[in-house]
Amino acid sequence: MKDISQIMRQAQQMQAKMEETRKRLEAMEVEGTAGGGLVTVKLSGKTELLSVAIAPSMMGDEAEILEDLIKAAHDDARRKLEDAQNEEYKKLSGGMGGMLPGFKLPF
Repeated sequence: MKDISQIMRQAQQMQAKMEETRKRLEAMEVEGTAGGGLVTVKLSGKTELLSVAIAPSMMGDEAEILEDLIKAAHDDARRKLEDAQNEEYKKLSGGMGGMLPGFKLPF
């Protein structure tokens, strides 16, 4: 059986890795697009909408179409961000998530 100091040391190392991963994820930026590149949005790792870029050719169209494209681009970026974050947590957990059903990182 491992001694308690070794277990505590491992827990501290895991906590440090979690914090490092959290910071790296928060610093991420991802772009989502819609309408074949007519609308692009950029999100931070904290899911903040950083920017919206709209092709000048879209400015004459109906506002409703433009709003729908912005929403679609935002959803695309959010999905990509969630996928990237899940991959980082899988690397960090070393597969522990599969051993603990219902357990989701970060805790």
